[in-house]
Amino acid sequence: MKKLLQSLLILGAFSQAALFAQAQTAPKILFVDMAKLYDGHYRAIAETAKLKSDAQKAQAQLDSMNKDVNAQVEQYKELADQSNNPTATTEAKAKAQAAAQQKRQEIGQSEAEIQKFQENVGRQLQQRGQEIRSMYMEEIAKTAADVAKRDGATILLDKAGPSFLGVPVVLYSDPALDITTEVAIEIAKSRPVETPATPAATPADAAAPAPAKN
Repeated sequence: MKKLLQSLLILGAFSQAALFAQAQTAPKILFVDMAKLYDGHYRAIAETAKLKSDAQKAQAQLDSMNKDVNAQVEQYKELADQSNNPTATTEAKAKAQAAAQQKRQEIGQSEAEIQKFQENVGRQLQQRGQEIRSMYMEEIAKTAADVAKRDGATILLDKAGPSFLGVPVVLYSDPALDITTEVAIEIAKSRPVETPATPAATPADAAAPAPAKN
């Protein structure tokens, strides 16, 4: 009986120790939406707007280049028609044919320039977009990790991205464990305060006499 009691006490002590160890090592998992934070990051928004503006300027330049090529094509057609005009002299036809061939070479050069422009600008814009995303994602990840550590988390998971199966990595999480808003507030702390512009003096203000001194 005494041995049985000792065994039960030892077993109980081991159980309590195991429960205590489990409680001590249980991870605290928090979640964050990295895509939402990136889309709302004030500097990422500004950089993306600049990138979009540059893309629009490049597209306008490309449209102008295409317009020039279209004009060259029309000129080529006119010269080709002149070279085939049955009422034109042999000399006029030969002159028009030579001019048409020259114009065709110019069109080929212009088309090559357009293709090169598209490739270079497209590559540059894509690279800039990747650099912007990489830079601010890294910054957001660091801030999110700092907030998670401050909240006592041992694991922080991004619930934005899909898995290789195309489904969300995190199928469900308690909203109380989501620190996205907290991280967004932390990021916003680094945003410069916009000072209101000083209003320009009106003619009436400039003409007004200075107040008398006592």
